[in-house]
Amino acid sequence: MAQDSLRRLAGELRRFIANQEEDEFILTAAPQRAADILPSASVQPAAQEALPKMPEGETLTVEFTRKPKSITPSAAVEVQPTAETGLAADSQISLSGSLMTTAQKTTALAELAETIKSCTRCPLGSSRLNAVPGEGNVDADLMFVGEGPGFDEDRQGRPFVGRAGQLLDKMIAAMGLKREQVFIANIAKCHPMTDPLHPEKHGNDRAPNAEEIACCRKYIEKQISIICPKYVVALGGVSAKALIADAKSLGALRGKFYDLHLDSVTLPRPVKILATFHPAALLRNPGWKKDAWLDLQMVMAELGLKGAAK
Repeated sequence: MAQDSLRRLAGELRRFIANQEEDEFILTAAPQRAADILPSASVQPAAQEALPKMPEGETLTVEFTRKPKSITPSAAVEVQPTAETGLAADSQISLSGSLMTTAQKTTALAELAETIKSCTRCPLGSSRLNAVPGEGNVDADLMFVGEGPGFDEDRQGRPFVGRAGQLLDKMIAAMGLKREQVFIANIAKCHPMTDPLHPEKHGNDRAPNAEEIACCRKYIEKQISIICPKYVVALGGVSAKALIADAKSLGALRGKFYDLHLDSVTLPRPVKILATFHPAALLRNPGWKKDAWLDLQMVMAELGLKGAAK
């Protein structure tokens, strides 16, 4: 009878601990929780005598069930479509603790692009002509992230194809790369307009607001996690402050690399991010081009690029 009582007590203890984090239970809350379970000096003698005693020579083993605290490198995570993630019901993106293959990246990005094209999570979805998911090399070591599509991008459904895009192409070429070797995207995937009732107007561009960035944030984070470049260049203050946790001005953020940490996904490997001027800002202020070139040279040094041959 005593042994049966001990086993029942062990079962209750095991069920209690199965619902706790083992480390937390042992290291931080053991004294308090143990006091709730085990007899103490405050327990009446009659209650203590009611507890069965372990027969001499016998031991009782209680196995602890440990819940995993983090994803191991070999573990795979399936991102299920939900309203919160913004994924379509027929779209599933597999993210894992290790880098995806080229084929997996291509499929995942194509599925995400279809989701973006049908997205109406914020008002931009009803005023855009075309969503602009992004484009480029899925295995790129370098990724450029701007703030949002403009007039030309809205019409073509491609990022950085207007005057600012032409300057970005020259910047990429000066680094010794081609546009096809990098990946280019924006924080916002639809055209933010000052006058959304007249999308045909030129000069109708504006930066995305906080609500629009919040709605689109998971999309750019998923793209970064799928491609997993070695370096991200944030083009402009909007992009820089959205992706770099230290929300300073662009001038204060420039000149150093930051470890990129995303809110909605875990990166398979460390990624560095650098902030620089948006090409549109360089068109308005040509004197800033020298500083932007210094920023890009920092990335070139890290990637071992020597620049375009003269």
